[in-house]
Amino acid sequence: MAEDLVLDTAIRDWVLIPLSVVMVLIGILRYFVSKLMRSSQVPDPKIVKEGQVIVRARNLRAGANFISPKSFRARRVYFCNEENGLLHVPKGQAQNAQAQMFSDPNMAMDMMKKNLSMIIPQTLTFAWVNFFFSGFVAAKIPFPLTQRFRSMLQNGIDLSTVDVSYVSSRSWYFLNLFGLRGLFSLILGEENATDDTQRMMQMSGFGFDPSKSLGAEKDSLDIIQHEWALPKFEQRAETVLKDLVG
Repeated sequence: MAEDLVLDTAIRDWVLIPLSVVMVLIGILRYFVSKLMRSSQVPDPKIVKEGQVIVRARNLRAGANFISPKSFRARRVYFCNEENGLLHVPKGQAQNAQAQMFSDPNMAMDMMKKNLSMIIPQTLTFAWVNFFFSGFVAAKIPFPLTQRFRSMLQNGIDLSTVDVSYVSSRSWYFLNLFGLRGLFSLILGEENATDDTQRMMQMSGFGFDPSKSLGAEKDSLDIIQHEWALPKFEQRAETVLKDLVG
């Protein structure tokens, strides 16, 4: 049976609050450090143009039924023509994103700076938390949880009799690490460099490959079935008016 614990107020004052404040301050400091280390790069006009083409093609697919069949076919040929279509990428011109990264030393250096700005503060903060606050029960969640959450919320506490709703100091560190995105968005704005979840996902990637996106958009535009919605507007309006009158 799970036991109810009475948490000392000193744990709140000397563990919970300091740990939360330090995590927020480290996140803000890392944002400004990443901003200073970020090099100003001029975007490649070709990549910008290809991105705009993809956006236009998606808008065409989204509003295809609101233009006439003739206009839609003309636009689809303009985008998907095998000779000079905007979405057509010749086989010899397809770029490899990994080769592009290794050929550009600035891109590799920026990626290394971003990874270091994330790994070093996290390593030092985790060592600090593990040394000073290991073994504390820092907080309690005000709603019941199942046993599946025990390993996530009670990291560093090997007591099966403690209720799952209690959170250890080490687990509180991880909750702050991945759960402060909304707070950082309010403080630093939407475009901030403190999103660790997105940063970890980007560590395994090597950049944007426009040729794959162009090919996928071309395939999606080729298979779309056009059905002009204008001839049915009168029938829909008539049905709506009959329902209102009736």
